[in-house]
Amino acid sequence: MAPPEHGDEKRRGDGDLPLPGEGAPSAPDPGGTGGAGRLRRSVEERSAVPLVWLHQRPRWLAPLVLGALFIAGLAAPGFVGAACLLLVAAFFVWLAFLTWPSLTGQQKVPRVLMVGVVLVLAVARTQGF
Repeated sequence: MAPPEHGDEKRRGDGDLPLPGEGAPSAPDPGGTGGAGRLRRSVEERSAVPLVWLHQRPRWLAPLVLGALFIAGLAAPGFVGAACLLLVAAFFVWLAFLTWPSLTGQQKVPRVLMVGVVLVLAVARTQGF
């Protein structure tokens, strides 16, 4: 059995990654207002099916599709390219949001930078660059 890709994923005894919600506690709710906790739980619940679907696909599929969208975003003119880049940024934001509570400060910085760079490229595409 190969070790987890990032080292922070725990495998179940049968060799599979845990299903969404299995052993993944929700973010703590400081102050007890329920606002941020409810949002996180809602996003996690809605993300369960897409995450399971992605987990069932070959590991190379998501990077291939994201790479193709990124290249198309850089190559396509104007708003078509920007739309491709926005899809890439949306995927990165979604994954970053889901993993955010379990990340350290050093792990959060590259995710924020990656999303920022892709968004700057998307805006540049709309400006004709």
